Amino acid sequence: MHATRAMCPRIHDVMSRFIFVVAPIAALLMAPRPAAAQNPPQAPLPTIVTAGEAVVRRAPDRAFITAAVESRAKSPREAQQRNADAMASIQQRLAVAGVPKESVRTLGYTIQQEFDFANGRRVPREYVARNAVEVRLDAIERTGEIIDAVVQAGATSVMGIRFDLRDRQGAEREALRLAVVDARERAEAAAAGAGRSIDRVIRIEDTRQPSVGPPRPMVSLLGGAVDAQASTPIEAGEIEIRAQVLLTVTIK
Repeated sequence: MHATRAMCPRIHDVMSRFIFVVAPIAALLMAPRPAAAQNPPQAPLPTIVTAGEAVVRRAPDRAFITAAVESRAKSPREAQQRNADAMASIQQRLAVAGVPKESVRTLGYTIQQEFDFANGRRVPREYVARNAVEVRLDAIERTGEIIDAVVQAGATSVMGIRFDLRDRQGAEREALRLAVVDARERAEAAAAGAGRSIDRVIRIEDTRQPSVGPPRPMVSLLGGAVDAQASTPIEAGEIEIRAQVLLTVTIK
């Protein structure tokens, strides 16, 4: 009898602990689930993806002329001196022609020895010094005149002429704007064909491409005579600025 009475408080204590543990679990099981789990996933919005393209053509207003001097001698010092004299003559001629000093920059300078190969052996030849400069002209109508000037002053080659725009960024942005207009018009046509209309634009991707300009003329004068009365005709043509975009829209 006494043992039974002693066990009753222990049983009561165990049951209290059991109720204390079970109650929070029951509360978690009975709690409402999040709204996201109750709602079914929404269907993806119907979209159209179109590509737009535009080309902006402008008359160039800037030219770049690359001219080089190549000098040969039996010693590197002599080759260097000859080259320096010729390049100084070219720079002086450009200054007389009114080309600002800041419009002329050096592209590369090398001195090296040339070799021949005979009977499997390398035979040394003369030393060659090469110096190339780039001349920027903002008056492209003078391009032929400046080419003649540098050649007559001692340039042994004119390796390329490049035309460009001073406001290239403005032309690029205009091309981009027109490419977006083209893409949107295509999207509108596609939506109309399906009996729908554009709701909103959700993405525009700029996929710019390198600009394409007119071919670069090349004049090589190594080993040839220079006619002091010659006039070099240069036609600048047009600069083409291209833009391409991908447009993604939703439809309704």
